[in-house]
Amino acid sequence: MGHPQLATDTSRVRRWIDMGEIPRDPVPKVLAVLFTEQLGRVVTIEDLGLVRHGRASKRRDDGGAEHPDGLPWAPERTAAVLTEFTGMDLMLNRRGLVGAGAALAAGSALSSAMQDWLNTDPALAADAPRPPDPDVPLHADPAGLDRYEAAPVGSQEIEALEHSVEVFRAWDAARGGGLQRKAVVGQLNEVGGMLAYRHPDHLQRRLWGVAANLAVLAGWMSHDVGLEPTAQKYFVIAAHAARESGDRPRAGEALSRAARQMVHLGRPEDALDLMKLARSGSGEQTLPRTAAMLCTIEAWAQASMGQGQAMRRTLGLAEELFASDKGDVPVPSWMQMFDEADLYGMQALAYRTLAEHEPSAAGTAQQHAEQALTLRSKGRQRSQIFDYISFASASFIAGEPERGAKYARLALVSMGSNSSQRTWDRLREMYRLTGQYAADPRIAALRKDIDLVMPKPAARKKADAPKGDAWV
Repeated sequence: MGHPQLATDTSRVRRWIDMGEIPRDPVPKVLAVLFTEQLGRVVTIEDLGLVRHGRASKRRDDGGAEHPDGLPWAPERTAAVLTEFTGMDLMLNRRGLVGAGAALAAGSALSSAMQDWLNTDPALAADAPRPPDPDVPLHADPAGLDRYEAAPVGSQEIEALEHSVEVFRAWDAARGGGLQRKAVVGQLNEVGGMLAYRHPDHLQRRLWGVAANLAVLAGWMSHDVGLEPTAQKYFVIAAHAARESGDRPRAGEALSRAARQMVHLGRPEDALDLMKLARSGSGEQTLPRTAAMLCTIEAWAQASMGQGQAMRRTLGLAEELFASDKGDVPVPSWMQMFDEADLYGMQALAYRTLAEHEPSAAGTAQQHAEQALTLRSKGRQRSQIFDYISFASASFIAGEPERGAKYARLALVSMGSNSSQRTWDRLREMYRLTGQYAADPRIAALRKDIDLVMPKPAARKKADAPKGDAWV
């Protein structure tokens, strides 16, 4: 890595571990690269506990369960974490390594660490370039990674970045996150470098907004391909960036993505903890449609726990909020994907999930899925696949295997050009429901066709595999 002067021994390492000493640069950066390469997942200097806080020589003991990753971060630390994490992620992409061996932080731990911070307004510094604190660099430059030099940008460059977010978002909705994830992470890495330079306040806020949008996309795409701890880190980065941009509803939406991830992984209690934080952190600026979207995620978590009454109340509130949106205030770009079809789609998913506990809910799930499919616009293929799978799953639960097979085959035909691991996850759960009808020749043929094309669970790393009833 170009540092021939570096050397270490067991006594030095013991001081790092037992006494909390932090080695001087570039040792932490070199170690982060080394662990990233060896473990096949992103490991930052924060993960290693080798971040200097102020000018103290020892670590602050806030990296435990109560405050994962030393949350929350100061603005300059957010920019550094963003740049370092994306740089490591890109390095893994370049070298063909894929992995996510770290554990996800519990929803309660994230909520505890970020609750007070998210509900306060960020204090942006004066409009002027400033020399960096040597112990808290504005620009993280891990050894062996590409360096992006901090430089000022203008409104035209930021406008181009905002447009790129729309392009990436449309691609993700149509084809899934696998094919464009690296491009999004690379763009986010460059924005992190731009944030190292102090721009005029209005430009700096817009840059933070771009960073928030790209981090959400990077997280969603990572979740889409099964890189779960990586996805969670991006959602936390997005929440920090959104708060610095002054867009608290955006911060809440970023955290709601982390909650959706938790439900998918069979951890609905963690999801509810995160949803409490997302709602409280969104503030009074939250539009009715955004609040409706938050309610649908909470309802899905409640359905996963078999809380039928609570789920129905929450979905009823979501419908009221959505209907109350008069359209007199422009919907932010990051909410434009949540339309009436999505409302019905999430209701279908919630009722289909509840049907595992209350089979009578399957009929309602079918109705909502049918309405979602009727309203789906072009370019939303992944959501359409989810609607097909919700309809098919609800049909198998309702004792209508012929109807279920019809929609299962529609989903199967649509999945060939989609790079979303989550679609296969939900199809696998639907496949489980067909087992009781395996004696039916038509269902047996369907199961055989699914077997032929479905990626095998053994191909995924154990650390990436969801826990429990993860496919609903």
